[in-house]
Amino acid sequence: MNNAYEYIVYQADSMLQQLCKTRRDLHKYAERGWCEIRTSSLIAGRLTELGYQVLTGPDVCLGSARMGLPSEEQLEAEYKRAIAQGAVQPFAQQARCGYTGVIGLLDCGDGPTVALRFDIDALGLSEEHGTGHLPCAEGFSSVNNGVMHACGHDGHTAIGLGVAEILINLKKHLHGKVKLIFQPAEEGVRGARSIVEHGHLDDVDYVIGNHMNESQGNYQIGLTSGATLASTKIDIFYKGRAAHAGTAPEKGRNAMLSAATVVLNLQSIPRNGQGGTYINVGTLHAGSGRNVICDSAKLEVEVRGETTALNAYMEDYTRRIAESAGNMHGCSCEIKLMGATESLESSPDMLSYCEKICREKLGLSVAPLSSKAGGSEDFAYMVNRVRSHGGKGLFFNTLAPCSGGFHTKDFDFPESFLCNGVKAFCGLTYDLLTGGRP
Repeated sequence: MNNAYEYIVYQADSMLQQLCKTRRDLHKYAERGWCEIRTSSLIAGRLTELGYQVLTGPDVCLGSARMGLPSEEQLEAEYKRAIAQGAVQPFAQQARCGYTGVIGLLDCGDGPTVALRFDIDALGLSEEHGTGHLPCAEGFSSVNNGVMHACGHDGHTAIGLGVAEILINLKKHLHGKVKLIFQPAEEGVRGARSIVEHGHLDDVDYVIGNHMNESQGNYQIGLTSGATLASTKIDIFYKGRAAHAGTAPEKGRNAMLSAATVVLNLQSIPRNGQGGTYINVGTLHAGSGRNVICDSAKLEVEVRGETTALNAYMEDYTRRIAESAGNMHGCSCEIKLMGATESLESSPDMLSYCEKICREKLGLSVAPLSSKAGGSEDFAYMVNRVRSHGGKGLFFNTLAPCSGGFHTKDFDFPESFLCNGVKAFCGLTYDLLTGGRP
C-alpha cells in the first residue's frame, strides 16, 4: 500500500465481520446508562489485550458529577446479571457501583493530545420481535427485557474498538497522545459531565465525537455548522397528605392538584425572542384510589434551548413554576437534576478539515454542510471544555439508511456503515498526530 490512509481504508473494510460480531454481542446484552457493566468490562478487556493503558471505575467518572444514577439495589442487580452474562473480571467489579466509563490511553511521545468519544449505553425499550427485524431474524435481539440499543450506541462502541486496533498498529508513525473515551449514560445526557469534571479533557488539544444519522442520498459522512440544543432533565416530586375524599377532603393536601397546576403552567412559559425554546412533561404518576386525596406525585420533565443561555431561561422558569404549584396546594416540592448538557458547536475549521480528510484521503463522500443540528448531545461538555482552553472540537455524523426510527422498538442500521466510522476517526487522528492541522 502506498500510504497510511490506504492502510486505514483497507484495514477498516477488512474488519467488517469483526465489527459486526462486536456490535451484535453488545446489542444482544444491552445495558442502560450507569448499568453498562458487562459492556464496559468487555471494552476494558479488549483495550488491555491491544496494549493500551486502561482507566476504569472511579478513575474515569467523578462520582459526585454523575447524574440520574439508578438506586443501589438496581445497580447491584445489574452487576449480578452482567456476571451471569459473561462480564470480564476484574473490570466488572470496578464498574459495579455505576462507574462504567472506560478510557484507553496511547502515548506516542511528543505532540498534541487527541480524544475520541464513543457512547456505550442502551435505552429503556422492549425490542421488536418480528422476523422482519434483522436482530430478531439473525438471533441477536436483546435478551434483557425492556432494554434495547435503539440509537446505535452498540455500533459506536464497535467502531471505537475497531479504531483502537488500527491506531495501535500505527503507533510508530504517530507523535502525541490518544485518549479513547468510552462514555456511559449518554441517553438522558447524564454521563459526559462526570468525565469532564474528573479532568480528562483538560490536556486535550482536539476532541472528536460522532453519531450515526439517517442517510442523505448516497453520502457517507455528514457535517453541520449549527449547534445542538442545550437541555436539562429534571424530576419533580410533590408530597402532600392523604385524606378521605368524601368525609374529610379539607384535611388533605392534594399533590394531584400541584401536578396538574404545574403541567398546565409549564406549557404557558413565554417563548424567548433570542431563539428556540422547548419543554415537555413526559410522565406524570400520582394517586392511589378514586376516593383518596392524592398525597404524592412525580413528573419527568425536560427543557431545551438553542443556546445554553436559552436553556437556562427555561430551566429557571420551570423551577419557579414547580415550587409555586406546590405552595398553592400546601405540598412540598423536591426537584432532582437527572441530566443536563450544553449546546454543542464544532470548531469551524475542524469542519472543513474533516471534509478534506474524508474526501481526499479516505475516499468518503461528504454531504453538503448543513446548518441544522437539532437534538441534544452531552458530548457538548467535552467540546466546550476543550475549546475553553484553546483546543478544537468536532462532531460529525456517519450516515446510513436506518430502518425504523431512532428510539423506536424496530430501529436498526446496515452494519456496513461501521467501516466508515472507523475510517473517519482513524484518518483524522492519524493526520493530527503526523503534523496535519485544521
